[in-house]
Amino acid sequence: MSVKLTGSCYCRNLEYVVELNSKDEARTSLCHCHNCKKAFGGNYGLTAKVPKDSFKYIKGKPKEHAADNGSGTTLYREFCDLCGSFILDGEPVKDHSRYICVGSLDDPEALPPKGEFFTKDRISWMPVIPNTFQKKEINE
Repeated sequence: MSVKLTGSCYCRNLEYVVELNSKDEARTSLCHCHNCKKAFGGNYGLTAKVPKDSFKYIKGKPKEHAADNGSGTTLYREFCDLCGSFILDGEPVKDHSRYICVGSLDDPEALPPKGEFFTKDRISWMPVIPNTFQKKEINE
């Protein structure tokens, strides 16, 4: 059963569509690393990893920011240059996958989390997300 999801930035200058064969094709996860906390302005980053070819902008052109994450890995972030909303967050898998910022989906409940990364850096008062995998590091 194919799934079509839509999303946008806050001001709708950027709009996109994601077409998946099933919701299982997406891996939604919380990341508790320092970089995600800073980039998302919260206690974690929430992204859904999808195949590159499933994602397409249908309105507008994003601005891209690329920077070393402190470990020698370049992170790429695409966002609206008018309202600043993040749409995509990513790393070297950029040629194969996209990490959609789940909050930019028109229906963020469509892709619930499957796991959590960098749990060693989880804020102490934040509970574990039930029924998800837990990894202290990215490659644990």
